[in-house]
Amino acid sequence: MCLVVVDTDLAGAMTPDDWARMGEESYAYDQGLMARGVYVHAEALEGRQLARTVRVRGGEATITDGPFMESKEVVAGFILVDVADADAAMEIARNIPMARLGAVEVRPVMTF
Repeated sequence: MCLVVVDTDLAGAMTPDDWARMGEESYAYDQGLMARGVYVHAEALEGRQLARTVRVRGGEATITDGPFMESKEVVAGFILVDVADADAAMEIARNIPMARLGAVEVRPVMTF
């Protein structure tokens, strides 16, 4: 799983044209992963202003507006790929266009 994290300062400085280009680049990148047969699924997430955090303690749930923690970096989306090893996943992450706005955290999906 390539978890895309975006720096809100960098993202906030982008113009609508910049975002349009980033969207086109991201779509083309996903299409390339599909052509290689490693793409499983990808989604962008709505902004943190629509996030809610649920915590359950002692059987009681509390819901708060916003992400889990205040940060200038927020989770913006993910790309799930099916590759042979960590090196292949890192190569994919290194080329994700949105990585230029923050970071991409790469983690294996746990199998039960």
